[in-house]
Amino acid sequence: MDGELVTIPEVLLVGSSGRKMPLLGLGTSTSLLEGSQETKTAVLQAIEIGYRHFDTAKLYLTEEPLGEAIAEALSRGFIKSRDELFITSKLWCSDAHAELVIPALKRSLRNFSCKKLSDILAFAKIPPAVNQVEINPLWQQKKLREFCKANGILLTAYAPLGAKGTLWGSNRVMENKVLKEIATAKGKSVAQVCLRWAYEQGVCVVVKSFNNGRMKENLEIFNWTLSEEESRMISETPQSRGCRGEDYISEKGPIKTIEELWDGEI
Repeated sequence: MDGELVTIPEVLLVGSSGRKMPLLGLGTSTSLLEGSQETKTAVLQAIEIGYRHFDTAKLYLTEEPLGEAIAEALSRGFIKSRDELFITSKLWCSDAHAELVIPALKRSLRNFSCKKLSDILAFAKIPPAVNQVEINPLWQQKKLREFCKANGILLTAYAPLGAKGTLWGSNRVMENKVLKEIATAKGKSVAQVCLRWAYEQGVCVVVKSFNNGRMKENLEIFNWTLSEEESRMISETPQSRGCRGEDYISEKGPIKTIEELWDGEI
């Protein structure tokens, strides 16, 4: 794809007045070894090769370098308008108090189970358009995918490759024997197989890599398909959640157990 600008498929978000969301985005959650300049450089390279969706958060400390990269991309002509980009950020738990919401949004939904989404849909005047959760071939979230599809909610996958390098992630997805077998047979990387699988499930993916070669490779998933047999093999892969969420529970807090956190979807 050298010299070519990849066009990433988009999906229309329900209730968004015509707003479309690219189905593949670049994650910007960084380790302590990566600084703002590395983030800015990676985002700028990503825009240049075709990425139009970027995922950030106040906690990641990448909102500022992301903004700087966008400004430079505009000045260098990589994009003509900020409107060409779709930026996902998050309202963090510590900013959920009524008086903090608007200020936090001006500075910058995820992990909802079927039960939590049902509770929201029962009274929300503005229903959620996107739910960002862990999805990959080893945690496929079939029940949640079916629920969201029936209710017009787009799912975005974080950790589509297993989130190796994070505090909770591992290489279990990238080292899975079934995925390696399919990748070898297709002449693709394991990462490409994982991303293609998610795309074929109608799931948007946010994948993190600041390596230019891998960023390009991750875009090369739209001109081939998995066979029925390959899809079946992936569907039969043993399932377990990678991010169990121990840090989100407390005996003294409103959510005391892992089962309660995920409403039994573990």
